Amino acid sequence: MTGIRQASVFGRRKEPHTLIIARGDEIRHFVVRPWLAAVVGSVLAALAIGYLVATSYLVLRDDLISATVARQARMQQAYEDRISALRAQVDRITSRQLLDQQIVESKVTELLERQTQLTQRHGRIGPILERMGGAEAPALPAPTLPTSGTAPVPATKPELRAFFEEPVRSAAGGSAGAAFWPFRQTVAGEETAADRADRMFVAINQSLRTIENEQIEGIDSLAENAFETADTIAEALAAAGLKVALDGEADEAVGGPLLPVDAGRAFEARVRELDEALGKLETVKAAARAMPIHNPAPGQPVSSSFGVRRDPLLRTPAMHAGIDFRATSGTAIRAAGAGTVVRAGWNGGYGRMIEIDHGNGLSTRYAHMSKIRAREGQKVETGDIVGEVGSSGRSTGPHLHYEVRRNGNPVDPLRFLKVGRKIAGLL
Repeated sequence: MTGIRQASVFGRRKEPHTLIIARGDEIRHFVVRPWLAAVVGSVLAALAIGYLVATSYLVLRDDLISATVARQARMQQAYEDRISALRAQVDRITSRQLLDQQIVESKVTELLERQTQLTQRHGRIGPILERMGGAEAPALPAPTLPTSGTAPVPATKPELRAFFEEPVRSAAGGSAGAAFWPFRQTVAGEETAADRADRMFVAINQSLRTIENEQIEGIDSLAENAFETADTIAEALAAAGLKVALDGEADEAVGGPLLPVDAGRAFEARVRELDEALGKLETVKAAARAMPIHNPAPGQPVSSSFGVRRDPLLRTPAMHAGIDFRATSGTAIRAAGAGTVVRAGWNGGYGRMIEIDHGNGLSTRYAHMSKIRAREGQKVETGDIVGEVGSSGRSTGPHLHYEVRRNGNPVDPLRFLKVGRKIAGLL
């Protein structure tokens, strides 16, 4: 009763299979349980599946290997492309560095040449200023120049590790060299050494140009002042009838083709113009110093003027051919200009007298001396002592009788003395 209930609850129970093996008189039988049959079937199924998988792998292995090799080749090609692009970028940067350095060196060389020119100009100006009275040439400011070959060059800034750590794109995913573009833009946007050097060179060029302009302006000013001074002296002398002979003034007919002055030779042209102006000034000064326009008795008052006056002895109108300087006996008498002593001795009413020939028909006489201190034929310079004040000859007391003669005819000495006082500060 119990067995019937279990069968109705759990279903019919499968009976085990029995295998009987007979061999001759020997008979064997095996009981095959259901679970054992299931295990054996599972093992056989697994072996069959494994065999199929292995067979499929062997059949498809070549295709898988080819795909793997192709993928590795693409990765290697991508890395090689990146390396080539990086090398090209480094080469371009190196070339730019060399070019920047060459530019810097060429500009430094140019600045050094300009500085040398300024130094040479300074050497040219020094002697010219010395001719004007020993004035010292102003010191030229020396601009600070960079040393050739040590100029900074732009530094490269690629992050190589980040470059190589970036995932390799596949052939369909983009170009391997695209990662270089941000780097190129960064370098292009930065200031290079050439740019920095350009600013420095512009500042130095402006400084040198300022110095050059100041030199040119100074030379022009000196030349203009020299010409004006020479003209002032010459005009003052001409007003007194004393003409200074200058080279080239007699040539009124001039001409020639117009040749513009090259900018590089402008300084030389200015220097030649200044030299010409100084030459004219020196000529005029030398002529003025030699002319009888200086006071023969400095600091002494004039007691009698040139022209008709009352004779001091006869008290009748008489011609006075010179002017008289009141002075004590023994006062030094100086030559009014450079020349040659043509007479030295006693000369009638002049008493002890010296006559100096100044050339161009001009001569001066110094009379009533107490002592003669020059001899006939002696060359004297302006300001040389030629005698001492006295009262020899036709005289009423110690004084200097001073005459100026043009071609033997007496002229008013005050005309010449006024010119001398007017241009004394210019000589």
